[in-house]
Amino acid sequence: MKEKLSLKNTLKSFFLMTLGVLSATFGLKSFLMPEHFIDGGVTGISLLVSTLTGWNLSYLIIVINIPFIILGYHQIGKLFAFKTTLAIAALSIGLFILPFEPITHEKVLIAFFGGFFLGGGIGLAMRGGGVIDGTEVLALYISRNSRLTVGNIIFILNVVIFLFAAYFINIDTALYAILTYLSATNTVDFIVNRLEAYTGVTIISEENEAIKDFIITEMKRGVTIYKGKGGYQEQNDIDIIYTVVTKLELGKLQDKINEIDPGAFIVQQQISDIRGGVVKRQALH
Repeated sequence: MKEKLSLKNTLKSFFLMTLGVLSATFGLKSFLMPEHFIDGGVTGISLLVSTLTGWNLSYLIIVINIPFIILGYHQIGKLFAFKTTLAIAALSIGLFILPFEPITHEKVLIAFFGGFFLGGGIGLAMRGGGVIDGTEVLALYISRNSRLTVGNIIFILNVVIFLFAAYFINIDTALYAILTYLSATNTVDFIVNRLEAYTGVTIISEENEAIKDFIITEMKRGVTIYKGKGGYQEQNDIDIIYTVVTKLELGKLQDKINEIDPGAFIVQQQISDIRGGVVKRQALH
């Protein structure tokens, strides 16, 4: 059973990374490269150097990412470094052999959709357990040795890249690069954090037994029961229900709680991802 699960996870991982490489290659060859647009991160550095020197982007992506692969090996682990090496090598080969053609010459569309497909590729590769852009690895390393957060570091690095683009190429290219970066960043965030989003729901109600039975029997979800006591006034002990549902199921749960106890106190919080449990095992309804 464990071997089958391990094989399934491995195949899923490489499938996601393959999709990521295809998406990133499409974004680069069909949008960004023909118009010499750039992005943020290591890919943006590669595009910038390629534009200024004329060197082949396929080689630059490998060479510039090598230090980040080594850093990832020491900071995260062997498997991560192995997957990242495969993904970056596949991206480089894809830029050579995949016959993607330019889609449009409208600059705003190029910036937006180039960032969209490149960001989609980066996000899918991350969900597969590797990266095709080493910026996050560097940011993670610096954050561990400074007071800056990962987000702060990525922002600073990209500002430097855009300033270089403005100085060495032109202001328009730098501004379009910012648009590309925003498109890519939002796509990465959606794929990594929101594509499989969950909501943690805490429910305080005198009808907790009925609500708990509905969640377990009708929604087929697990619950955790906390023992609590009201602090505003002297109140009896009460069971506090905590459960995790998908966004698609949240409305169904809210409607049922309102039906059982309109005065129930509910707290909801977004959860990017979870491991194990009933939510992962059950199919969506």
